[in-house]
Amino acid sequence: MKFLALLLAPLALVACSKGGDAGTANGGTPAAPVAAKAPPAGQHWTDVVAQTKEGYVMGNPDAPLKLVEYGSRLCPTCGALAREGYAPLTSKYVDSGKVSLEFREFLVHGAIDMPPTLLGNCTGKDAFFPLLEQMYANQQSFLDKMQSASPAVQQQIQSAKPVDAFRMMAQQMGLIDFVKQRGIPEAKAMQCLADQGQIDRWTKQTADKGADGTVQGTPTLILNGQKLDAITWGQLEPLLKAAGA
Repeated sequence: MKFLALLLAPLALVACSKGGDAGTANGGTPAAPVAAKAPPAGQHWTDVVAQTKEGYVMGNPDAPLKLVEYGSRLCPTCGALAREGYAPLTSKYVDSGKVSLEFREFLVHGAIDMPPTLLGNCTGKDAFFPLLEQMYANQQSFLDKMQSASPAVQQQIQSAKPVDAFRMMAQQMGLIDFVKQRGIPEAKAMQCLADQGQIDRWTKQTADKGADGTVQGTPTLILNGQKLDAITWGQLEPLLKAAGA
């Protein structure tokens, strides 16, 4: 796995986004407002979650505004977007039936992003977005613990086989205890960290979307197939409104 060679190089994790390079959609002429749609009886649209080829999508399957985020669970810019924007995005826009939200994993920092990605997908669809939000809420703790790894631990991680390295990084970041507290047994967490099919899946998705230019930094936000020039909630919300949300 080539990205293991860069295992500990990006520990500061401060440059995960290209900023303004990401987008082409800047609002332009505001679109006509789109109609809200009621969710199924007894549900909210935020309760409606489905697995997709590249991730998970929340909301009205027929929402006229389809928002996609390529993100890294250890990217500080992604974390800031989630902490500021997740609540209003889901409660105001997704729950109206106007907007759906799909999250797609992108290992912008290489191997160090793999443990939270594997554990974040070590759950059913109903828990996917709550666990994602909680990982972002606790992101700084994971980063601080990884930064505090001793030189000896760093050397052990660098010299380990990939699956063993993922397990050691997860332990160092406190991720295994974190997911255990949220209903994922330790044995299952260990199985997920060693799931070669998932490891290959996220490695390929990152390589493919980087190679074809879809993602140059995280978060990359795409609305109805068009990249947005936005990496913060303050930038994203006006674009949703301009699109009719």
